[in-house]
Amino acid sequence: MQRLLITRRLPDRVLEAARARFDVTLRDRTEVLSPDELRAALRDHDAVLPTLGDRFQADVFADVPQPRAKLLANFGVGYNHIDAEAAKAAGIAVTNTPGAVTDATADIALGLILMTARRLGEGERLLRAGKWQGWGPVQMLGTHVTGKRLGVIGMGRIGKAIARRCHYGFGMEVVFYNRSPVADPGLPARQVGMEEAMAADFVVIAVPGGKETHHLIDAAALAMMRPQGIFVNISRGDVVDEAALVEVLRTGRIAGAGLDVYEFEPKVPQALIGMENVTLLPHLGTACLEVREAMGMMAVANLIAWAEGKALPNHVNP
Repeated sequence: MQRLLITRRLPDRVLEAARARFDVTLRDRTEVLSPDELRAALRDHDAVLPTLGDRFQADVFADVPQPRAKLLANFGVGYNHIDAEAAKAAGIAVTNTPGAVTDATADIALGLILMTARRLGEGERLLRAGKWQGWGPVQMLGTHVTGKRLGVIGMGRIGKAIARRCHYGFGMEVVFYNRSPVADPGLPARQVGMEEAMAADFVVIAVPGGKETHHLIDAAALAMMRPQGIFVNISRGDVVDEAALVEVLRTGRIAGAGLDVYEFEPKVPQALIGMENVTLLPHLGTACLEVREAMGMMAVANLIAWAEGKALPNHVNP
């Protein structure tokens, strides 16, 4: 049996499926692989099932010139922590798990919009601290969501799912920016330039991570937002220049933000933690048992296809 390294604990159903087909080594720890562990993973295993933050970058492949590993079956749709081209040059295929994450991630985007606009986190903190003194007509007035304009940055599967929820559920007008033309957004929506999309009432970032989108949302892009605008990121943390985001929030140039991802996670700037107009989640985008099982089973399907010499269902570096 081929040796498979799984870099973090996965749902039991996924582990059982993997163990039925492979000689599995489970690394049952939360932190990401260390530099030494990254190199040992390539040397000592036939395949690796990596997770978010396991940074298989070019220097790792360069240090293991003849890797035993032939497949990195990533657990997740985003694989910006893996240098797919460097892996290909080293003779290692990379797969991911698209589709399984779409609805759960879109749901989190809606949650962040509502939590930030309606000050839900702030209200819960007030109540739990024993400071609520009863209902009042001007208590904790937030921003109405229904009928507002949504700007989506990145109109892929997840961006479209977010747009559908906002348009059909909340009657929102949808505009979107995408780096390539989108022939059918799947709902009434207009493709516009970055400036118009960033000027919406709610701006949601839904682009994939990677070199092409690193700091796509920088100080210049954030300056395009309206003072009443609310910024939401459910993509990857390094798509946003976090320091620039902190600055526009600190100076009141935008109304608030809802974040599920961070540029240097799990580190979150104290400046963000101290802001009441910012909703902070610990990367919960796909945190549903059904979704994590589906992701894991998709990764195992990629592994089995590789082991049997078949075409990889979700090959990202052919």
